[in-house]
Amino acid sequence: MKKITYALILPLVVVGGLVFANMVVKNHPAEKIIRKPASASEREVELKRWKASPDGVKYEKWKASPNGKKVFSSAAKISKEVKNFTDMEAVVTSLSLPTGSALGFGMMVKINGEEFILCFRSNEPNKNFLIYNDEFKHLYGLKVNDKIMIRSRNIMHAPKYSYPILFGDLVKFDNKVIYQHKSSEDGC
Repeated sequence: MKKITYALILPLVVVGGLVFANMVVKNHPAEKIIRKPASASEREVELKRWKASPDGVKYEKWKASPNGKKVFSSAAKISKEVKNFTDMEAVVTSLSLPTGSALGFGMMVKINGEEFILCFRSNEPNKNFLIYNDEFKHLYGLKVNDKIMIRSRNIMHAPKYSYPILFGDLVKFDNKVIYQHKSSEDGC
């Protein structure tokens, strides 16, 4: 009888030890992997490799197309303001993003006669953009043809969109700040 009892208890002890050991490992934060930045030659090699990939070829074709040239031309018109993080006057042209866009919450604006996608990032990570977000409450009150002042640190482009994408870091309406993106603690 003792042998049967020991035979039943031994697997329980082993399994319990494994579960406990697994919990201890999960509770310790993983050490951050610090990678040194790639050298200029490594970046150049990686860029050439990407340009030879199907996505790179598709991007280069789009970039040379009339639509791609238009997007880059529009972005160039405000690049100085984006680089210097200065105010840009914009007019709201649509309260929704283009059909099929996956940029979260945003709107269409016109700056210097050019259309831009203006999108916003939540200050709260993992916040669902599809539900009402309190930090955007003043942005929800904007109407088409409202004049706003925008500051942005980022402008980008993608073949999926016919307009440059501007990330709103600061938005003023009637000289009042109605949205401000807080930069992250670690500077990224």
